[in-house]
Amino acid sequence: MAAKGKLPEQFATMFGLAVRLAKHTEAEALLLWVTKPGTDWESLTTLAGELQILIAADEDDHVEGAGDHGLDVVTVNNIEMPVFEKLRQALLQSIADEILAPGAGVIAIYSGFEPGAVDSVSYIRLDEHLGRLTARDLRNLRTRVPFETLKLVLDLAVEIGREGREGKPVGSLFIVGDSRNVANFCRSSGFDPVKGYTRKERSLRDSRVREGIKEIAQLDGAFIVSSDATVESSCQLVGADAPEVTLSHGLGARHLAAAGITKVTSAVAFTVSESNGTIRIFQDGAVVLRVEPFRRAMKWKAE
Repeated sequence: MAAKGKLPEQFATMFGLAVRLAKHTEAEALLLWVTKPGTDWESLTTLAGELQILIAADEDDHVEGAGDHGLDVVTVNNIEMPVFEKLRQALLQSIADEILAPGAGVIAIYSGFEPGAVDSVSYIRLDEHLGRLTARDLRNLRTRVPFETLKLVLDLAVEIGREGREGKPVGSLFIVGDSRNVANFCRSSGFDPVKGYTRKERSLRDSRVREGIKEIAQLDGAFIVSSDATVESSCQLVGADAPEVTLSHGLGARHLAAAGITKVTSAVAFTVSESNGTIRIFQDGAVVLRVEPFRRAMKWKAE
């Protein structure tokens, strides 16, 4: 992009086309991916009119001054990630931060072919595009937990995040795999609703069990799930200390517990945020996947 105070002709043309497309499709926002500092934010806001503008970038200095002009900002901080994955992460973060609604329509403007040159425009319906998760996303996790178990737990977490219980939001934590080791870092909160049932009666492969887990999810504490999708225990208090773990601002005790337990064991943890239903998947102390709880059921794309 050119120096501040002047927009390059190609960029101004592409941005103008994006604005017209947004109005034609009744999109709620424009997402602009910037690759260097010095953007003329004032000219952008003039071109966009009343449309909401979301600015996304790899680095903080690329978006410097955008907030002063009333623009929403998201940084992804992963330069090596492909551009389309960067856009996906930026959109997921904007939903988690409640900048965009889960069902919003967004016009994305970005460098799709030539680095540093804005040359591409895409229309994205968030509930259709981000509501799909590929099997490869889960299979890429470095874990011995079978894919089918991961999928069962994720689908259940999405249902909890989307539906809540009796109209109220519900937060949950599922710790999956390495269950014997995980149990060493947990203690009962005093009441475990799944205690005393047979393994068959605690299997998440049974839809009736999954419905029962939704009810138990309203209680405090984590679920420990074995690799074969059996709920070993519920309402567990997690005491895994991992002082080197750091989390994004706004993530609370449930997410800290997920980060800690996956740092000291080989388990995978699924958190459901009580505030907005966002599902975060933790491994080795960090968030590796994030899923938004759209109103419709999760759609699984073929690999």
